[in-house]
Amino acid sequence: MFSPALRFAVYYAAFYLVLGMYLPYFPAWLEGRGLTPEWIGILVASGLLGRTLVAPLGARWADTANRRRDPILILATLSLLLFIVHLPVFSPWILAVLAFLLGGAYFGQIPLADTFALRTATRLGFPFGPVRAFGSVFFILANFGAGATLGTLGAEWILTLIIAGSILLLLTSWTLPRGRRRRRGRVEDAQLTKVGRLLRGPFLWALLASGLIQSSHGFYYAMSVLAWTADGLPSVTIGALWATGVAAEILFLFCSGLPFLRRLSPGVLLMLGGAGGIVRWGLTALSPPLGVLFLLQALHAMTFAATFLGFMRYAAQEVPDDQAATAQAMNSALAGGGITGLVSAVSGLLYDGMGTAGYMVMIVPCFVGLLAGLRLRLLRSKP
Repeated sequence: MFSPALRFAVYYAAFYLVLGMYLPYFPAWLEGRGLTPEWIGILVASGLLGRTLVAPLGARWADTANRRRDPILILATLSLLLFIVHLPVFSPWILAVLAFLLGGAYFGQIPLADTFALRTATRLGFPFGPVRAFGSVFFILANFGAGATLGTLGAEWILTLIIAGSILLLLTSWTLPRGRRRRRGRVEDAQLTKVGRLLRGPFLWALLASGLIQSSHGFYYAMSVLAWTADGLPSVTIGALWATGVAAEILFLFCSGLPFLRRLSPGVLLMLGGAGGIVRWGLTALSPPLGVLFLLQALHAMTFAATFLGFMRYAAQEVPDDQAATAQAMNSALAGGGITGLVSAVSGLLYDGMGTAGYMVMIVPCFVGLLAGLRLRLLRSKP
């Protein structure tokens, strides 16, 4: 009845609707439950570590399931249940456990959905980019909606909205194509050997550059709402700042097929991400005027989108087909989980001791990531 492209677009819309409320505003809900900035940083890190462990396991599960939809559906169900369990909880220790489980169940869906959607798009011939970007539009809408709710009804309502969005996410996961696969022989035991060989090559530099630059968003994800609220910005304005970053990301990805951007090598794109992070976080740490903050948020096109595109372009060009899913899961686990989790774990301490100036520390992973991108470019330029 509905095309596969529309089914994936609706799923992405629901996923990013929840993310647009959860990522920027859940720390405010935690603060309303009496948690300190240190504990909020630990909880954010716990969720990211859960994501780190689940991504590789989820990729293998999705590659062996009879229907590609099933793992996504099960994780969406678990996500809803875990959000509901949050309702009566005030203990930071229990919240840390829930954050770990939720990081696996909720964030574990996205590499599976991306791989599933990409394979379906390739097979049926519909463009993947606009389908994926459809979700980002709903991320922006959620930013504004949740920001307005926070300002009028208070932080406690954020969880209610997230639960409502999670119900929608579960329903849309049911509408995804089943993705039946042809049964093949047993997965070769040599897969780990292939992964080891992959990590000994230039792929390692692409993975490090992506992981380090993306991890620089850790302080932003964990503390931006608290920091900007303390600086006197209303919640609707904070939502607009987040939306500006995502809008810049969408524009960059939509324009990525233009000849100029298409000619940029993966290493150059990763270097742009690192350079953008140095400028973005260094100036944000100075608590600049609101107009400058909006301009700096536009650099999300470099810190996130160029970094994301750089790794994906490298993987598409250099990683063998039989290791593509593993490579994407490793990037998700590292860039979206492991290193970012470590950064988030110390974000509370940085904010408690430095305030908004804690953004300055995020220059370090961007600089090292820029060097890793440069190393990748030099390796790939050799004859």
